[in-house]
Amino acid sequence: MTIAATRAGARAWLGLSVLALATLLLAVDNTVLVLALPHLAADLGPSATELLWITDVYGFMIAGFMITMGWLGDRIGRRKLLLIGAVVFGAVSVLAAYSTTTTMLIAARVLLGIAGAAMGPSALALVTGLFTDARQRAMAIGVFTACFMGGAAAGPVIAGLLLESFWWGSVFLMGVPIMVLVVAAGLILLPETAAEGSGRLDLASVVLSLATILPVVSGLKELADDPAQGTAYAMLAAGLVSGVVFVRRQRRLAEPLVETGLFANRSFRAALLILALAMVIQGGVYLFVSQHLQLVEGLSPMAAGLWMAVPALGLVGGSLAAPAIAGAFRPGTVVGVGLVVAAAGFAVVVADGGLPTLVAGVTVAFLGMAPVGALGLDLIVGSAPRERAGSASALAESGGELGIALGVALLGSVGTAVYGSRVTLPQAGSSLNEALDAAAGLPPEAAAALVAEARAAFAQGLLVVAAISAVLALGLAVISLTLLRHLRPIGQDGRHQPRSRT
Repeated sequence: MTIAATRAGARAWLGLSVLALATLLLAVDNTVLVLALPHLAADLGPSATELLWITDVYGFMIAGFMITMGWLGDRIGRRKLLLIGAVVFGAVSVLAAYSTTTTMLIAARVLLGIAGAAMGPSALALVTGLFTDARQRAMAIGVFTACFMGGAAAGPVIAGLLLESFWWGSVFLMGVPIMVLVVAAGLILLPETAAEGSGRLDLASVVLSLATILPVVSGLKELADDPAQGTAYAMLAAGLVSGVVFVRRQRRLAEPLVETGLFANRSFRAALLILALAMVIQGGVYLFVSQHLQLVEGLSPMAAGLWMAVPALGLVGGSLAAPAIAGAFRPGTVVGVGLVVAAAGFAVVVADGGLPTLVAGVTVAFLGMAPVGALGLDLIVGSAPRERAGSASALAESGGELGIALGVALLGSVGTAVYGSRVTLPQAGSSLNEALDAAAGLPPEAAAALVAEARAAFAQGLLVVAAISAVLALGLAVISLTLLRHLRPIGQDGRHQPRSRT
């Protein structure tokens, strides 16, 4: 049945601030090591493989455990799981900050990722408990999305500020007081929400979910680094096989880890598809633009992070504005028109007008893509029964994680192919990084020629990626205008209200 919607008061908005703060920190922690890596590498002396694990294992664990944590929150209580995750996150942040070996730091990053997986779906699911009014819930999810997007962009900037005065461990310690605040305020402001089901956790499903997500994410990452690497395709194949077995098992279980019945809802399916594919674009473009700023424009990581903060502001602004616009116009129309704007932004990038034009084009593109995140998450969570809010949130966030990984792999491979087709000098290698390393050992004139050719080839790859992104954005606009056209403006009917099976 449909739950009667009531307008939320000040307490609910204060509760949202707690959830937004937790989300902001989780996003910051995913990118904050960008500038800290050289410092911790000088202190701990990790190998190249260990350095990759330090960087990537946090995101791997979040992606891998999110579905399990979504189910767990639906059973034991989302507030309880959020607060447990916050306590663990704060405690392990201290462990990470004072790590004396690479093994210790990698273990800490693993635990941070698992704790983050516990908090992410729980935080998003709790929004539906705080806000039963459709328009307020959409605005709250817009704020939630804006914090996540802004936090990811703010990570390198925050790290740069901290590293000017403190050691590398300070990037982890900043999370401790924040998590203390989240726990203290959460106990007071957040309501407990949980499903009535009391089924036991199916450990085989947990193993299968990990065997699906982790190899796929890892394989996509390796594919982005080297498209010819056979192990990447083997991991992808293994993950897909596990995924098929996982889905079949869920259909047989009385209390599945993932409620496959959620996919019977057309709005749920369409919003999840559009969200995942939009993240493909965003992940690939973000990768290329950040590399372009540092390797082609020659900016420091700190300066590149500040330039990338401009498109991030577009995402934040669009995420906050989209719910209000969708109260007057159909959500499918808002998302579709936004994606057309995104395509126009990518077209500006293709025009190749220099650094200001590049940043302006990406900013317009990200502004246009912002409604996908804000309204997509709202549609996904709002279309699911209230007792499955945690699972629905986990599916949405997992879809986003996989989309970003797929974008880095696929669009990264496209850029690598364009680079390889444009360079003629043998020292150019297969990437701009290799060319810059080779140039360091050449005479000045030869080095200058190699760097110029390699940078031009990489820049051409960025333009091709932007052109493909424009086409994909237009395709997603058509999907949104077609598959979501039946949805009326938010709050103008009962179909977009939280539902219950009871």
